[in-house]
Amino acid sequence: MVSRARPCAGALLVCAAIAVSCCWDFQGANAAAPTPSFGDNFEITGAEDHVKTSPDGQTWYLSLDNKTGVGFQTKQKYLFGWFSMKLKLVGNDSAGVVTAYYMCSDLDAAPQRDELDFEFLGNRTGEPYIIQTNVYRSGVGGREMRHSLWFDPTVDFHSYSILWNPKQIVFFVDKVAIREYRNSDKPNMFFPIAKPMYVFSSIWNADDWATRGGLEKTDWTKGPFVSSYSDFTADACAWASGPAPPACAAVTGDSWWDQPPAWALDKGQRQDNGWVARNLMIYDYCDDRKRFPTVPEECALRTATTS
Repeated sequence: MVSRARPCAGALLVCAAIAVSCCWDFQGANAAAPTPSFGDNFEITGAEDHVKTSPDGQTWYLSLDNKTGVGFQTKQKYLFGWFSMKLKLVGNDSAGVVTAYYMCSDLDAAPQRDELDFEFLGNRTGEPYIIQTNVYRSGVGGREMRHSLWFDPTVDFHSYSILWNPKQIVFFVDKVAIREYRNSDKPNMFFPIAKPMYVFSSIWNADDWATRGGLEKTDWTKGPFVSSYSDFTADACAWASGPAPPACAAVTGDSWWDQPPAWALDKGQRQDNGWVARNLMIYDYCDDRKRFPTVPEECALRTATTS
């Protein structure tokens, strides 16, 4: 893990077409250090014959067929930090296929798990992917948001990142803040804050719900379905074995992701996030009165304007 980087403001230029730019502050990266391979950071979960690796060890390919899917998980768990991965999603007809990139406090779907999710919902050829994000606390989720993207995620690699600290969780796509999820000082807030998490990814068949609510089924004649991964970065607080939290988990620590500039979106990020909400949002649980007759209290903490 050698990339020490953080996003900067104003990644989107909103005009007739979207232009994405980015800048990075490198936080003490050692350019002379060897780049770790995926195998240094991750271990495979599932059928190992459904994973391929590039000759340099930097890119992994996960394959789904009508027999099984596959996944991987980090060897290390973390409490707070910046987590980023580049993905290229399944191309052509991917209806029913879900590629998941997420963080979870447990190695299985434990009833009391905390979780932060990116889920990429495949579609029929020519139809756009949908990106779903979700937040779980103590086994309870239901905080789904869905967006379309401003690019085709099957053509090239794009970065998908999570900033997690005690003040906020932000989901980024190519350094654009697509979702802001904030904490407050109120007791019992719906915010995962105490449990360290592993980083996972997987590809699996979810044609009972993923595409048009399950109306579009996976066409196995188009398989195998392959998702690709590279450039994993975890600039984060690694949690060693044992009950005591590491020193880096303390608020106002030494890391950039736990200092005041990372505790809220800046002006440019709020503008980007507002544009995404106005133009790319498909579903927001905060607006779903059927599921939530009373608006969840974290919804009122958002700082980006949608007007």
